[in-house]
Amino acid sequence: QVQLVESGGGLVQAGGSLRLSCAASGRTFSSYGMGWFRQAPGKERECVAVISWSGDSTYYKDSVKGRFTISRDNAKNMGYLQMFSLKPEDTAVYYCAARPYGSNRYSLPSAYDYWGQGTQVTVSS
Repeated sequence: QVQLVESGGGLVQAGGSLRLSCAASGRTFSSYGMGWFRQAPGKERECVAVISWSGDSTYYKDSVKGRFTISRDNAKNMGYLQMFSLKPEDTAVYYCAARPYGSNRYSLPSAYDYWGQGTQVTVSS
């Protein structure tokens, strides 16, 4: 199995930027598709972005297209979510998740086997 640890969350003003990191350990990270999810209080967990295990395909939630970029560095066993032009509605706990040989088609939380503990992102208006 793979262990995931997120970092990089924090408090930022609207219009600001953050880069979330996901450090993977255990099995070979390069064989796992990776997703970033978020959950705001009282809301369901939703998929923000996905990158395939090969890194050649991605998926973005419509509301973050053009503002967020998902990437991975398999040599470092790291995944990233670069977030620009943050809005108050982006406030949530952000989680990274992994699925063996996952493609960019997998955007449901139930499709992912491994999860990090989450990192809080708060965007003030």
